[in-house]
Amino acid sequence: MPKLYHSPHSRSSRVISQLMLMGKLDEVEVICVDVIKNDGSGRKDPMNAHPEGKVPFLITDEGETIRESGAIMMYLDELFGQPLSPKPGSKGRGGYLSWMYYYGGVLEPALVAQFAGLDHPALVGTFRSMTEVGAQLESGLKDQPYLLGKELSLADLIMSSAFLWAPHLMPEIAVVKDWVARVAKAQDSDALEAFEAKALEGLKQKVPA
Repeated sequence: MPKLYHSPHSRSSRVISQLMLMGKLDEVEVICVDVIKNDGSGRKDPMNAHPEGKVPFLITDEGETIRESGAIMMYLDELFGQPLSPKPGSKGRGGYLSWMYYYGGVLEPALVAQFAGLDHPALVGTFRSMTEVGAQLESGLKDQPYLLGKELSLADLIMSSAFLWAPHLMPEIAVVKDWVARVAKAQDSDALEAFEAKALEGLKQKVPA
């Protein structure tokens, strides 16, 4: 059984949402760990297998390790028959891969730069800004409910997760806001919150006095 290292209300929460959507949460061992958060709270958990103390982190049945949300989400989707992505050679595959890599290569750096109040020509020139991200999303969502068309995909889960985590950084674009709400509704937020609450309680009991 694959092992997923997870911390509640973090970037790994989108992997939990994915597993819930696929109905495969019980086929992955979820190991809840503490992490150091942006506000300085938390700690580097010795139980976390990630070499930098981050999440998510996956150890496969074969003992291989996978880091980075996009890679982990793509691996799990493929492991369980690709219910949330186009198969190789099928329509939409190129767009799917583009959005999955766009998240880590453009959206996350631009989002963190805006969150941290950083503005430098090197950052904008390399990663662009949230202005360009908003324009790309608006263009991608034109006349369709999801990034790949009529069906929810992994691309929607990872791209929208940034704005579910930081709604104040969401572009002020109607189609983008509607899309984020649509993706959130497609996920079982009540079930996720119940899972996270239980995980948090477990972590509190583990923290040494």
